[in-house]
Amino acid sequence: MGGAEESRSTGTGRPTSRDVARLAGVSHTAVSFVFNGRAEGNLSPATQERIRQAAAQLGYRPDPVARGLRRRRTAVIGLVTDEIASSPFAGRLLRGAMETAWGSDHLVLTVDSGGDPVKEDAAVAELLDRRVDGIIYAAMSLRRVRVPEGLHRTHSVLANCLPEDDSLPAVVPAERAGGRTAARLLLGAGHRRLAVIGGLDDIASVERTRGFRDALRAEGVTVPEEWIVRGGGEISAGYAGALRLLDGVEPRRRPTGVLCYNDRVAAGVLHAATRLGIDVPADLSVVGYDDQEHMAAFLTPPLTSVALPHRAMGEAAARLLLDAIEAGRTPPATVRRLPCPV
Repeated sequence: MGGAEESRSTGTGRPTSRDVARLAGVSHTAVSFVFNGRAEGNLSPATQERIRQAAAQLGYRPDPVARGLRRRRTAVIGLVTDEIASSPFAGRLLRGAMETAWGSDHLVLTVDSGGDPVKEDAAVAELLDRRVDGIIYAAMSLRRVRVPEGLHRTHSVLANCLPEDDSLPAVVPAERAGGRTAARLLLGAGHRRLAVIGGLDDIASVERTRGFRDALRAEGVTVPEEWIVRGGGEISAGYAGALRLLDGVEPRRRPTGVLCYNDRVAAGVLHAATRLGIDVPADLSVVGYDDQEHMAAFLTPPLTSVALPHRAMGEAAARLLLDAIEAGRTPPATVRRLPCPV
């Protein structure tokens, strides 16, 4: 049915497969073989090349709707997010997913719910009505999420979040390993009096601190509880936390190395150090987290940061989803953890 529709002139000047066949001097079936992936073994390389050259000359492109009807697919995947559009990392995750999908001839239709569960459910329902081949659900920050209604009705993968019911596959940062990486950076620089500033009791904060302690414990180093200062993820939290640890404390009794919850917190620590006359990095070494775009490189001094793999998460989630679509089944509900590079 799709081939018959495609063979007729559209009346809009759009070239058809029959136009390509006439220009290349081949049958309409031969053109169909080339653009349906069935040319190998049926057509010589020279004939395939002649058909492709004719198509390029005419500006012919196969009709994706007709092709989708034949394959029972739309070549579109959905991407539903909570508040990621307002995040500085959104572009990286979206680009990773979109470019991976494009490489497999899929488009990505993105909907941002603003964190509203009702909108999330509605967004998934709309995508299902449009018969997308599958859906990625992505969160701005690593956390356990309520799985929106409808995700179990299609191929689905989570990115930067974990399902509350462990029912779907997820791609997340290896936060605990990232904490170990940060600790080894500071240990390798000779530090033994180390602190953690920023964050709350969210998954990322807990896992990074756990990994930080893992690496220190392996070297026989402990972190006093009062040197783990919680307070949020903003510049003000870093500033207040650093004053609490450093203000009025004689040099031999204060930490010489600090892991910050993120780069904004690290900026606050640098501000506080400047106010207190503490030289960074001579008197205090600071490691950030996230590798926030347009920030780490422009602080004074430039900040060492452990990067969250946002682009890699988008790529991996899209690849996992596309493989599931091709195989015709959703992958097991396992968690894939991606490394956080320095």
